[in-house]
Amino acid sequence: MSKVLGIIAEYNPFHNGHLYHLKKSKELTNCQYSIAIISGNFTQRGSTSIIDKWEKTKMSLSNGVDLVIELPTLYSISSGENFADGAIKILNSLNIVDCLSFGSEVKDINILNNIAETLYNEPQEYKTILSNELNKGVSFPKARENALLMYLDNVEEYSNVLSCPNNILGIEYLKALKKYESSIKPICIPRFKSDYNSNDFSGNIASATAIRTLVKDENFDIIKNLVPSDTYNILMENVKNGHIVSDLNVFEKEIIYVLRKMSVEDISELPDVSEGLEFNIKNAVDSCNTVDELLSLIKSKRYTQTRIQRILLYALLGITKKDMEISKNVVPYVRVLGFNENGKKLVSEISKNNPNLQIVTSVKKFIDNNSDSNLEVLINKDIFATDAYSIGFSNNSVANLDFKNGIIKC
Repeated sequence: MSKVLGIIAEYNPFHNGHLYHLKKSKELTNCQYSIAIISGNFTQRGSTSIIDKWEKTKMSLSNGVDLVIELPTLYSISSGENFADGAIKILNSLNIVDCLSFGSEVKDINILNNIAETLYNEPQEYKTILSNELNKGVSFPKARENALLMYLDNVEEYSNVLSCPNNILGIEYLKALKKYESSIKPICIPRFKSDYNSNDFSGNIASATAIRTLVKDENFDIIKNLVPSDTYNILMENVKNGHIVSDLNVFEKEIIYVLRKMSVEDISELPDVSEGLEFNIKNAVDSCNTVDELLSLIKSKRYTQTRIQRILLYALLGITKKDMEISKNVVPYVRVLGFNENGKKLVSEISKNNPNLQIVTSVKKFIDNNSDSNLEVLINKDIFATDAYSIGFSNNSVANLDFKNGIIKC
């Protein structure tokens, strides 16, 4: 079979930078087929996808991806490490993927690989330095960055590498590939012009963050130049239908209600909550009325805004530490969201090569036939996440979309 490219993405939404990355990746790897593992309705930074996972699938397929597979919710809203781990477990389980391509802020993948090697093996000297940095009261990401700079002893080469979101995820992908002794070959494509979280845009390139802000502000004429035409048409259709879910603030009343209802002990069972943070959250939620107020009261040097946003999502979706541990100890199912003719061939090839792999093309059939209690937890979280997400629609906010919406075929 021809070579297969794997991509892990949020496509929130699919824009010109993503199209550049996809085309460049195929060119550099000589891959004829492409598979995208995409997050669903909620994202790794603890926010919402601006459109639902089926609409993102349409964007992906119309712009050259052959097969779209959903990254289950327990991974897609998790820390960078578990996000990457879940996605790599899926790609690896397919047994047909030759290459993995990801965006990065550095050009040299060896820099990222040296960091990944250190983080994967965790030499004692590095662990000691990390412990000392954490004792200073800084956040874990900052402590890790400081410890790596001291351990690798090359500030010029490694400075600022771990302050860039794409580099961080890339390092986690490399770690996971080492962990599973994967034969998938990784490459990185330097980001083209616009930074990941920047609200600026240059020519026809902007970050997904900037585009979501433009959608929220209804600056549609500007968006037209920043995304492929199919993406623009899909976005406008979702605007017209009232199916845009701009950010976490859409659910602020639900989040505050849930947290006020929870006991301190319940909050302590949410992933990423530790060291008495549950008391801070409970005190804050009892004295504020918006998500922005809540974040400003809880975040600190030690607890980043992204981490707090993820905790708010865990509360909204009823996700516990036990659920997250299950995700770390299971190989997830392969939930097919959509494919084109090439993608249909890929599904057939995957199924033929892996007769025991759980490939989900119908949620109802999967639930009826599944006997794995851990996978049951994963699929139920996906279903509930969609039901919660659709509350954010301003029109036609119906439940059970995972049962009603079929595979997208392009």
